[in-house]
Amino acid sequence: MSVLGLLPGNAHVTGSIRLAGDELLTPDGKGLEGIRGRRIAMIFQDPFGALDPVFTIGFQIREVLRRHFPELNAQERRRRTIELLTAVELREPHKRVRSYPHQLSGGQAQRVVIAMALACDPEILIADEPTTALDVTVQREILDLLTRVRQKAGTAVLVITHDMGVVADVADRVVVMRNGQIEETQRVERLFAEPEAAYTRKLLQSVPRLDVADRASAAGTDAVLALDDLTVEYRQRFQSVTAVSGASLTVARGEVVALVGESGSGKSTIGKAITGLAPVKSGTIVVDGVDAVNAGRRQRIDLKKRIGVVFQNPMGALDPRWTMGESIGEPLRVHRGMRGNALKKRTDDLLDAVGLSRSWATRYAHELSGGQRQRVAIARALALDPVLLIADEPTSALDVSVQATVLDLFRTLQKELQFACLFISHDLAVVDSLADRIVVMSNARIVEQGTRHQILLHPQEDYTRRLLDAAPVPDPDQQRKRREERVRV
Repeated sequence: MSVLGLLPGNAHVTGSIRLAGDELLTPDGKGLEGIRGRRIAMIFQDPFGALDPVFTIGFQIREVLRRHFPELNAQERRRRTIELLTAVELREPHKRVRSYPHQLSGGQAQRVVIAMALACDPEILIADEPTTALDVTVQREILDLLTRVRQKAGTAVLVITHDMGVVADVADRVVVMRNGQIEETQRVERLFAEPEAAYTRKLLQSVPRLDVADRASAAGTDAVLALDDLTVEYRQRFQSVTAVSGASLTVARGEVVALVGESGSGKSTIGKAITGLAPVKSGTIVVDGVDAVNAGRRQRIDLKKRIGVVFQNPMGALDPRWTMGESIGEPLRVHRGMRGNALKKRTDDLLDAVGLSRSWATRYAHELSGGQRQRVAIARALALDPVLLIADEPTSALDVSVQATVLDLFRTLQKELQFACLFISHDLAVVDSLADRIVVMSNARIVEQGTRHQILLHPQEDYTRRLLDAAPVPDPDQQRKRREERVRV
């Protein structure tokens, strides 16, 4: 943010920032208008936040060209826009230029943002967590694209990331930061082989690895959740879209079943259907012995009390106007009528359970870190002692050390409380560390399911093997071999 002068007005910046000998950090901040987007471009973590929802993607790319290359006429700007979308391998670029951001998947939107960043052939590309929320196969494609851009155009790339697998895959050098200070700077091979700073060693130890080690399971035999031939269909004006087709799975008490697949495969739609937030066309959903599809209104309300949900973005799931105590206590007030000391005691107990101080009950969401907010979200989801917990990408936006802490907490709570859990994720290393069984989805269908060992060690479907091959590994040598193999293919 400081390089492009995007810090808020109350930030006091000292030191020097030079671009090819030119000083960018001037007292008046002038001169950056010709730098931003022209010589230095940025790819933000959230592509939908970076794109304007009311304009087509073609218009937004053409605006960048119009701003920095006023000599181009309209036809030349349109031609360059198509060239850029083709370069980032967006399918059917002639049609996509007329699309709005909400009509794109996360991977497609990120490709558009990269195309916009490359529009002026910048000298430096700053990529701020460019793959955090993407599934492993789309992440693989985006990282390969950044590598090709660097090699073809000679662009310098600064990748900001908490994913050590991404670091091992794309970096030449690594700068490790903590609390605003640089801990160490190393060549990538040396950093992974001989980290010097204690913090770096801690980071590397926190990285979840796909090792498929033996682990005892405390799963029961009674199915808390049973889906049978579930089909979810969304009706549009002139057609209908099938988001889930013929899905069948079960989750037993005390069991963690991971639901994995690419973006748009139907994973989150299954979670929405279970909670009544997606239209079920056919099939059955039975939760704790209750038919969730055909139950009456009163039964459905009672059933929702027995289902907890942890969302990917805790900041979006928590009301910014409420304290953490109020957020955790809301389900207890609404569904159990708790008030006064009884409510405070239960809220304090939940804060204790997720490893937060009771004094934090008076804080607001913006006063907490991402990991702390996710702990509050877990406490809220567990407030009513659910028999089923649906966790939808609960750790994908967290850095590795915080992610490790949240996963340890999740394992401890699940072992103690024995709730059934449907864990939706694209991170196979996280799935390996938590799941008893794995269900793989592709194009709205379940293509394979089995025990953790069966799926991760002996996958039967080509699609599952592609997912495993695409998973980033925190090992530079292994990543280099993979990249060479992809080039040969």
